[in-house]
Parts: sequence; structure tokens; C-alpha cells
Amino acid sequence: MANDIAPTRIIDSHTGGEPTRLVVEGGPDLGAGTMAERRARFRAEHDRWRRALANEPRGHDVIVGGVVTPPSSPGSHCGIVFFNNVGFIGMCGHGTIGLVATLAWLGRVQPGRLAIDTPVGTVQAELHADGGVTVANVPSYRHLRHVAVDVPGHGRMHGDVAWGGNWFFLSHDHGVPIDREHLPQLLAVSERVRQALVAAGVTGEGGAEIDHVELLGPPRRPEHLATAGAPARAGRSFVLCPGGAYDRSPCGTGTSAKLACLAADGELAPGETWHQESVIGSVFAARYERTPRGEGRGAVAGRDEILPFIHGRAHVTLDARVVVDPRDPFAWGL
Repeated sequence: MANDIAPTRIIDSHTGGEPTRLVVEGGPDLGAGTMAERRARFRAEHDRWRRALANEPRGHDVIVGGVVTPPSSPGSHCGIVFFNNVGFIGMCGHGTIGLVATLAWLGRVQPGRLAIDTPVGTVQAELHADGGVTVANVPSYRHLRHVAVDVPGHGRMHGDVAWGGNWFFLSHDHGVPIDREHLPQLLAVSERVRQALVAAGVTGEGGAEIDHVELLGPPRRPEHLATAGAPARAGRSFVLCPGGAYDRSPCGTGTSAKLACLAADGELAPGETWHQESVIGSVFAARYERTPRGEGRGAVAGRDEILPFIHGRAHVTLDARVVVDPRDPFAWGL
């Protein structure tokens, strides 16, 4: 039977092990307006597309999807609305790296800089000649420092609340090694932390939900370990994403939130490189610049913000056409 929808082309990639699935042709018509308005229209009128692409049987819990749109701002190359298995994401660092690598694979961009519109602001990206991508993320900042949270079954933990394009609770004193062997414990603890934050009323700015939990630890890759007299400029993280999956990459927005905390504590100077390892060992190289107080893109007067730069690499894995069989009861996802 013929496909029940107009031709829709998707391209999959992975960034440091974390998959991205992009609609590059066809798909839902999100109309005009700002990217926030397009995301609202996506949520209200076209959510079956999110379910069909991110959920089983066509997708899975780890996939971050995106619909590539015309730009909403003059001078931008395109827009993007990101989503996952449970909803929509304001900004996605690994997904933006995947977007640029996909556009390059399609021949739509050449090495150089481009602006990309997202629901939380316009971000800048640079495609390098070797295929690597650097994303200048939205301004990031620490909102709360050293918040104590009582986690049922685990005890008291502390962490910072920071914005890096999504809201994060970042904790060092969780007591679980950041490695693959401890994934069940990391998943269990981080989910309990998320629930404990809700129970305790801990939120981001303006009551925003903290929907990412970032557990932090020391680096493990030999090239990132401290040498005599020189502290390590690296760390390892486990990030629990909305929907219950963990990030296989070091998480671009999570790395941005980490940079904001390092900057606030005076532990990393502007321009210094920070290497963020993921729980599976993939790496982002990151740095930041100071944003003039109260003058950043979207800045609030008097708030200290930084502009994070995240460098990584993505690889295209699939180029396919979506098939929706009208006889299939699960064609639009579970």
C-alpha cells in the first residue's frame, strides 16, 4: 500500500554516541512566527509526528529528534525545533552539532559560520574544515549554589542549579562512580534526585522545572588526568534527560551549565579549555567567554552570564524515507 503521507525524509546521526533524528524534507508544517511559536504549534497540532519519530516502533527512548525549518530571524541559516520521547526541548547541544554535520552531508553548508534559530534563542555554529563543529550556545548561568536535597533511599546530596539551554541540577557528592558498570545505580539515583527536587520545590528561575540531572565525577581518560602541579581541566558526567534516558554524549547544554558553575566559582578562566567526558567516554572540548553584565543575548540585568562554546563531532548513520501505513495501528508511535 502506498505511503499515507507526503514524502518525508529523515537523516540520523550520532554525536559522541547520542543519536539525533532530523526531518529535512516534508514532515509537519510549523508555519511562520518565532521558533517558540512554532514549537507551540508543533505541540498543539502535530504531536503525533513527535511520537512517530521518537517513540517505538520506529524510534526509541534515547533519540532526540528535530524538525528543520526556514529561519525565523534575518541572517540565520535555518530554524530547529527539538523533541524527544516525552516532549519538547528548548535547546540541544549534541543535536545542534548533529544538525550542522547533517547539513554538511547534504551539501547545504560549507565550512564556516552559520546562525541557527531555536525556541530559546539564536545560536551560532561553525563547521570546521575537518568536519568538527563548534556551537556557541545560548548565554548560561548558575541560578542557585550548593542546594541541599534529601533523596529518599540515598541520603542528603548537594548541587547547583544552572541554565545551559535547559535546566540542570549538578551534583558532585552523589557517591556513584561515573562509568558503564554503574549505569543502573546512576539511573536510579538521578531519577530519585529529580523527584526529590520536585518534592522540595527546588526549581529554575521563575519556577521552571529542572528536567535534567547531572551527576559529576573526575575524568578517566589518561590524557585528561592531572599532572604534578597542574590540576585537571576535565571532568566526567552522567546526565539524566527528560523521559528517563541518559545522554550518551557529554551533553552540550549540560556542559554549558557546568562551565557556568566553574566560571562562577573562579575555577576556569575565560578561554581555558575544559574537556567534558560522557559516561561512555566520548568527549566535548569546551570554553567560555564573559558576557557583559546584563548585556548578553536574553540577559537579565545584573545577572552574570557566560557564552559557552562546545566543540564536538557528529557522524551521519541513516538517510531514509518515513513510511506510514494506514493499516498499522502503531504507525504514529506508542
